[in-house]
Amino acid sequence: MAHINTLDPGASPLDYYGFELRRHREAAGLTQRQLGDIVNYTGSLVGQVETARKLPTQEFSERVDAALGTGGLLSRLVGLVMRSQLPAWFQQVAELEVRATEICTFQTHMIHGLLQSPSYVRAVLGVLDQDKLEDRAAVRLARQRIFEKEESPVFWMVLGAAALHQEIGGREVMREQLAHLLTFENDPRINVQILPYSVGEHAGLQGSFTLFRFASDPTIVYTEGYSSGHPTANPDTVKDCSLRYDHLRAAALSIQDSAELIRRVMEDRYGEQVA
Repeated sequence: MAHINTLDPGASPLDYYGFELRRHREAAGLTQRQLGDIVNYTGSLVGQVETARKLPTQEFSERVDAALGTGGLLSRLVGLVMRSQLPAWFQQVAELEVRATEICTFQTHMIHGLLQSPSYVRAVLGVLDQDKLEDRAAVRLARQRIFEKEESPVFWMVLGAAALHQEIGGREVMREQLAHLLTFENDPRINVQILPYSVGEHAGLQGSFTLFRFASDPTIVYTEGYSSGHPTANPDTVKDCSLRYDHLRAAALSIQDSAELIRRVMEDRYGEQVA
């Protein structure tokens, strides 16, 4: 008989997911290979997820839920699993993203993670570290599921024009990323404004920051350094950053003009080149 790894379901959300997957599969009388055949994945992958050696995806979870009749258990768990795989210092921030009713972010040179395209995510996360890149990218992309909630947060991003020109991942990646931003052009809950170079000095010269607003809790200001995050509810900091954000949003191009600029840069800088 093959050796079966024993998971402690209390060790982590990933272990709990694997434990529940195995429990429901065995209750259905299926081998890993048989379940894999049903959901169009390999039996080996099913085994890796069951033993917490592979992260489950949302698609995998939905297919297995349907196959095993779990009532959506694994689909509900996968978000928790993904957040648990974030760097420890960032997990609190991911929880803020989930609970916030409004997220207002100013980004100086890079698209915010909640609006990054898959290839852009891989390019950003792959700098100096290619280890488990696909899993780390999947974890970041899973954060974007907050926009699929029935009561999704209102999201505002004021983005420095430099982010449109910083060629992260190459021309094709940037074209895909800018096209991704344009998909939100008519979404009133996801708003992108570009802060043009012509503004000159502005209220965000000290760097990027994010405001998290909630239905009943105090506003949180979040700033980030290398491998560290700094959330604070200090009233003076919140007041200062809220004022700065109001000035940045006022100085930025309108949502419509911002979309036009994004479209123009996408075509002029990253469009197909004629030999």
